Amino acid sequence: MKRLLTLAICILGISQSAFSQNYKNDTFPDGSAITPWFKDYTKLQLKDLGKQYTITDFGVTKDSTKIQTVAIQKVIDKAAKSGGGVIVIPKGVFLSGALFFKPKTSLYVAEGGTLKGSDDIANYPIMASRMEGQNLDYFPALVNAYGVDNFSISGKGTINGNGYKYYEAFWARRKINPKCTNLEVSRPRLVFVWNSNNVQFQDVKLINSGFWTNHFYKCNNVKLLDLYIFSPHLEVKAPSTDAIDVDICTNVLVKGCYLSVNDDAIALKGGKGPYADQDKNNGPNANIIIEDCRFGFCHSALTNGSESIHNRNVIMRNCQIDGATRMLWLKMRPDTPQRYEYIRVEDIKGQAKNCLVVLAWKQFFDLKGRPDIPLSYGDHVTLKNIDMKSDTFFNVEKDPNVRLSNFTFENLNIEATKATIDKSIVDGITLKNVRINKQLVE
Repeated sequence: MKRLLTLAICILGISQSAFSQNYKNDTFPDGSAITPWFKDYTKLQLKDLGKQYTITDFGVTKDSTKIQTVAIQKVIDKAAKSGGGVIVIPKGVFLSGALFFKPKTSLYVAEGGTLKGSDDIANYPIMASRMEGQNLDYFPALVNAYGVDNFSISGKGTINGNGYKYYEAFWARRKINPKCTNLEVSRPRLVFVWNSNNVQFQDVKLINSGFWTNHFYKCNNVKLLDLYIFSPHLEVKAPSTDAIDVDICTNVLVKGCYLSVNDDAIALKGGKGPYADQDKNNGPNANIIIEDCRFGFCHSALTNGSESIHNRNVIMRNCQIDGATRMLWLKMRPDTPQRYEYIRVEDIKGQAKNCLVVLAWKQFFDLKGRPDIPLSYGDHVTLKNIDMKSDTFFNVEKDPNVRLSNFTFENLNIEATKATIDKSIVDGITLKNVRINKQLVE
């Protein structure tokens, strides 16, 4: 079977200079200050990452067919025991199962170098983890960092999840049971970072993940700069390969990235279930900025949910969307209390089948005995300075269990087959210079 991985596009790389907006004196949607941390785009330099441990200097061979998990892990462990350093993947293809980075270690993938995941799930031993809004024992990722402050992945090389075998297994299972859950088919993520602060990924190519591509759980101060994130959506589609999952994090900057995956590009997570807001393992996301990015095919550029309880101060701006099913998606899960507030999407160009989507997400619905359906809220949502072509602009349903309020649409130029805006669904909707199909909407 022909493999649809066109790494030629990989060379694209989206440079920050491709976008011209310069936001000065701006604030988060609730009026709070955007700290200088969000304005610092300084790239990490290999020479500053500590002692370099090039894996081929420590017993790892240049054999792209040999699984070398144990040998590579020994290099990581040696660096950690010696005071820390950076693990260097040199030119060549190196096959591995789950790797676990330790405090004071980081990863550098040199240009022409590839860290490739094993497609045998046996190389990912089940352990304590987090998936789809719940803590559980599950398969680790190819690259894991549990409690590793200052963890980084840099270099111009590739981390390849080698996911085709997992995709085929998933679709085979779906044929047998169309209602099977995502967790029923054993698949690893590409990168999982848990309880780590001051994390930075830059420049690398992250492709063909078996499951979610990048998952950050309970992290603070995460910067993702100039990444290329891809999974296929043609031929053998890559199911549930979200590009970036932000799960109970504060201060996240996604800048200058290219994202094209067969699921949501950026999804804000945090927990699910009728009492999710009472579970200490769950929590909110706050202060998220996505800017200067380009989105290829994806189910949604920016998604709140479907396992999420509270997102506040979220900005997506100065982005190009070239093939999303949705630009902004508020997944309102009727078995989970949710509050999505102070969200601003501005300076966006391109095309998406739907611009704004607010619908009930009923997949795997389970009230677990709760007698009432919990209320959910969407408040202070702003779309501003947007030039888009779409099938539907306002795909929002009237839901008795969802309270929508304070929506602002400003300076919009939209082409849409379905152009109706039902103001009755939102308590307080403001329209300023909104043109749909060249007609002013008031």
